[in-house]
Amino acid sequence: MAAADTAPAGTFPSFMAEGTLLCRRGEYGKALACFDNALKLRAGDKHCLVARSKCYLKLGDTENSLKDAEASLQNDKTFSKGLYQKAETLYTMGDFEFALVFYHRGYRLRPELQKFRLGIEKSQEAIINCIGSPSSVKLENKEDLCFISRQAESKKADQKLQTKLTKDQKWTRKREPVRNPKTERQLLGELYADKAYLEKLLKDEDLMESSTKQGIKVADLVLSGISYLDTRSEFWQQQKPIYARVRERKLRQQRWIRDKKRKPAEVGRYIVKSMEDIDMLLTGDSPEESCKKAERVLKTIQGWSDDEVPNKNELIGNLHSCIGNAQLEMGQMEAALQSHKMDLEFARQNDLPDAVSRALDNIGRVYARIGKFQQAIDTWEEKIPMAKSSLEKTWLFHEIGRCYLELNNAEAAQNYGQKSLQSADEEGDVEWQLHATVLVAQAQVKLKDYRSAIMNFEKALEKAKLIHDEAAQKAIIIALDDVSKSFIEELNESREGMTVYSLKGSCHLDLCAP
Repeated sequence: MAAADTAPAGTFPSFMAEGTLLCRRGEYGKALACFDNALKLRAGDKHCLVARSKCYLKLGDTENSLKDAEASLQNDKTFSKGLYQKAETLYTMGDFEFALVFYHRGYRLRPELQKFRLGIEKSQEAIINCIGSPSSVKLENKEDLCFISRQAESKKADQKLQTKLTKDQKWTRKREPVRNPKTERQLLGELYADKAYLEKLLKDEDLMESSTKQGIKVADLVLSGISYLDTRSEFWQQQKPIYARVRERKLRQQRWIRDKKRKPAEVGRYIVKSMEDIDMLLTGDSPEESCKKAERVLKTIQGWSDDEVPNKNELIGNLHSCIGNAQLEMGQMEAALQSHKMDLEFARQNDLPDAVSRALDNIGRVYARIGKFQQAIDTWEEKIPMAKSSLEKTWLFHEIGRCYLELNNAEAAQNYGQKSLQSADEEGDVEWQLHATVLVAQAQVKLKDYRSAIMNFEKALEKAKLIHDEAAQKAIIIALDDVSKSFIEELNESREGMTVYSLKGSCHLDLCAP
């Protein structure tokens, strides 16, 4: 019967898996129970002992954490996970020198594991923060590492003594001199408010005399909480004293000043890489991420001097353009318009004709997207003299023609469509020849020049077949069918008119006959 009580229902691997999962979720108390059950099934398993040690450490029970870590090393002194866990526990307890010893042992056995190297670095930093630079301290190595062991033992003895305080001794704790509130606030950070709240509760004598449903004195809970915060503040004070924090702040400021003076090559690489990332995110259907990246880079570059970034203003304008393009894709039309206008302002202020052309192009696109076709036409017509290639003119004339068509100005639309077609012919771009021919045909339909429209739709159909654009072919065939019907109706009306006219003429001749 006793054996049945002690043997948990389950298997060792299942308890280990469940405990690991709970640990990852941060449910350390439940994970601890799983590891306890696993160890009942397989006592002394070193991997399970390390896992339970981690749970104890997360729960603040450094004594049991150290016991499990040491137990995992009992049969295998070279067990790297056990060495690391023992070092981590000692570091958390404030035994930085002892922790350093075990970090070094682990590093010698497994130099490829970065965690040992990082442990060495943080332990050395904590020791330097406590006692200053190693060069300023000379130790005589007469008794090997015994002095460290004695230090650890005395600290453990102090901790055990604190746990055995009587009730009267605990209550006298309130009268002990406390650390400077300003210093304590710096050490505890956000936890300072919690400690102040617990100390306030101590003044409520009725509450302190009460107990929880489990029979635990409220006073004991409050005092254990304060004791824990005191222990942590002492640890943080040793790990990084206030003077070390001040020094670190100064060093950070010095590094910041030094980093501001970047090398031209570093600046160039940063800018090129950032612009590539922004463009890649936009083309990869991530306009929001592209916009955020561009805004961060813009803020960074605005903080640099003109000496560090010679083409700073040009780059700022370009980033406004990138932000505007991303905002346009996200449907933020007004924001996109403002960004592109900022780009235009920077371009004009710094006499950058290519940037002016780019900004006008983008502003026109935004106006067209929101249905302000006349503003789009005015913007794009200002850009026409700046267009450098036939392909650019093809696109520009086509877009202006589309806007005129939307405004029911079919004659102007036909004119720009023919200009677009001419530029497309010069460039030899079949796709743009197709678009321009369709635009001309649509304008001719509006002008009721059905014969010409049919001819141009037929030309467009040939272009669509040439580039294997099936969607365009279907659309053009439907348009051709509609225009043909309109053309036939016009012809029928014309014939009826001619018939009536001829009948009237014959009647007139009959009346005039003798």
